[in-house]
Amino acid sequence: MAEVDRISFLPLEIKLSILSLLRIKDAVRTSALARSWRHLWTHLSCLRLNSEQDPLGETCNTPNFYFVSTSWIQRVHRLVSSLRGPFLVFQLHFSRFCIFFSHCDKCVLVQSLLDLLLQKGDVETLDLSFHNNPGKFHLPWFHSLQVLRLSRCHVALPTGFRGFHRLEILDLYEVEISNHDLNLLLHTSNNLTSLMIRYCRALESGNPLSVNLSFPLLRHLEFGINEFVENVTVDSSPCLEHAAIALSDADYSSQNLAKMILRLVTSVAMVSSLKLDFDVLKCFSLVTLPFNFTIPRLKFLRVYLNADTMDRRVNDAFLWLLRSVPFLEELQVEFKRDSFQADRGSILVRELLLKKHDGFACLERTVTSVTIYMDTYVIASIELIQFFLLNAKGLKLLKIDYFYGGDLMPSFIEELQKAEVASSDAKVMFFNRVTDQITNLCVNDSN
Repeated sequence: MAEVDRISFLPLEIKLSILSLLRIKDAVRTSALARSWRHLWTHLSCLRLNSEQDPLGETCNTPNFYFVSTSWIQRVHRLVSSLRGPFLVFQLHFSRFCIFFSHCDKCVLVQSLLDLLLQKGDVETLDLSFHNNPGKFHLPWFHSLQVLRLSRCHVALPTGFRGFHRLEILDLYEVEISNHDLNLLLHTSNNLTSLMIRYCRALESGNPLSVNLSFPLLRHLEFGINEFVENVTVDSSPCLEHAAIALSDADYSSQNLAKMILRLVTSVAMVSSLKLDFDVLKCFSLVTLPFNFTIPRLKFLRVYLNADTMDRRVNDAFLWLLRSVPFLEELQVEFKRDSFQADRGSILVRELLLKKHDGFACLERTVTSVTIYMDTYVIASIELIQFFLLNAKGLKLLKIDYFYGGDLMPSFIEELQKAEVASSDAKVMFFNRVTDQITNLCVNDSN
């Protein structure tokens, strides 16, 4: 009995699902299987391409790869021309090796490729990532766009732009964009659920970036602030649950920056998860902090502390933040110290932290988990460890995640074992990220 070709009789949707799991090169080769498969690959709707690979899927390892970027994107253009469209996903990532002979070439080729995608119908997910800014290109008006991710590029909106009304996820990283276009993009995207604007740059001839965010469905917000951001606040986003705020290349001594950061943090007081990166607390130390401010729903908090720049005002800002989260359950602290010698800075940290503090509702009742991330020697975190052991009455797990100091010196262990502990259930665990070694430590029960 002749064998039945069951695969060829599968529905078109299932065949395309199978092809989508293959590299483009292998998907094209399926055209030789049977007549019914000859042009099937041209129906593919998901393209994920990286400049370190040939558009047909072959990895390029030749030294001349530094000089073939123009021809590479032209091959991508021909590939897209061969597909029917429209596209569910179009992802294009340029590596640091992708160098063009001229800035203009890259800009023109990227614009031509985007215009071709629009001619093919539409795109639901557009993901463009560049290692070097390709120059200015206009973003076509994709009516079905739901996810937009742009990295390290200069983008402008088309004339007569009326919004990506189906857009749910917007991720802009180091994107150069005018304040007008950024606000137009935001104000016409009412269905956003996730918004990430990190370290974007305003046009040199334009106004600095200033945005007032108001989204009825927004659940996740990340904002990276640099010297090009003049103001950002969250006006009305009742569904917001997660917020992350970071600083980079900004004047940390600026009162205006400090006031803006404080306004932003106080405007996201409805969240249940908050992450404050880099020297946000340093900015807090420059302004008068509101006495009765609370984030009543917050369950998870991650903050960044730099012990080498810590002073009494930074310490007060850290303690103010802890007092503002009465129902906090999990706390993560990214703790940096370049040295663990007994210098003036470490003496001050010890003086500020190694005492009991009152007025922390979260430490007295709700905090059960604390994680300290060290980017240097584990011994540098000893005062912070002792602070939480001394003050967190409901603590169950204190985890120290670190790189160096794998030996956990006996003197360090001995000092911790003598520490006063507020919780009888507290356990201390050290995790070395280099060796994956886990060390559990028994601490004394002060009760």
